[in-house]
Amino acid sequence: MGSSEIAIGAPVSGKAKVIAFANQKGGVAKTTTALNLAAAFAEEGHRVLCVDMDPQGNLTMSQGVDPEVLERSMYDVLVNDMPIREVLHHCEIDLAPSSIDLAGAEIAMSVKIGRERSLEKALRAVSDEYDFVCIDTPPSLGLLTINALTAADKVIVPVQCEYLSMRGLLQLQNTLEMVRENLNPDVVIEGILPTMVDTRTLHAREALELLEENFGDRVFVTRIKKTVRFAEAPVQGMSVMRYDPTGTAADSYRRLAKEVLSNGQP
Repeated sequence: MGSSEIAIGAPVSGKAKVIAFANQKGGVAKTTTALNLAAAFAEEGHRVLCVDMDPQGNLTMSQGVDPEVLERSMYDVLVNDMPIREVLHHCEIDLAPSSIDLAGAEIAMSVKIGRERSLEKALRAVSDEYDFVCIDTPPSLGLLTINALTAADKVIVPVQCEYLSMRGLLQLQNTLEMVRENLNPDVVIEGILPTMVDTRTLHAREALELLEENFGDRVFVTRIKKTVRFAEAPVQGMSVMRYDPTGTAADSYRRLAKEVLSNGQP
């Protein structure tokens, strides 16, 4: 990390650190990671905002909010320039929810000037009210994800420990390079997070080795292991931190929070 970069865990006056969770492959625990890392930050006393940029609305539902009945959501923020403060729900953490309308946001935004910066502009108004903003993205590299990467300081990439999941990393890196060249020169990958790890299988162990060979110290030391708790908690409208606070799932995200706050040191 260069000396000119601000460490993500450092206290910053007046401006939230913005973390996007991105991987164009679905089912890699992006939403699980965005919510539970945010909840772990909140446990540490940080002020946290979660932004759901995925039309599927899984993060929104994971906080007990029904995306199908919302009158105001991130669609209104991105397309109609509604202040983000007007769509917030105060749950475990503050939530800017997704709705079913968000599926049409990319088309609706296509004629907007500065459309890639809609989220960045919206967050500017509340950046002094939070320590961290965690953005969940859809499983694609379209305009919604580009908005998240343009607004972000750092990107965390959840990766399922299998070969097919890891192949998408190259594509994400290419997209990040494009964002750096044209929109946000300062965004960097904070780390790659192995998720749904089952170290009993040879395939998972080999995939982990391959990940570390290719990405070295950019791979987090923390491993998120498979557990049914990650499926059960969203049904109850809560994070695993609240659903099973003393379980291994919650502990793994506390470890990840410490790792992120201490800038890569476990």
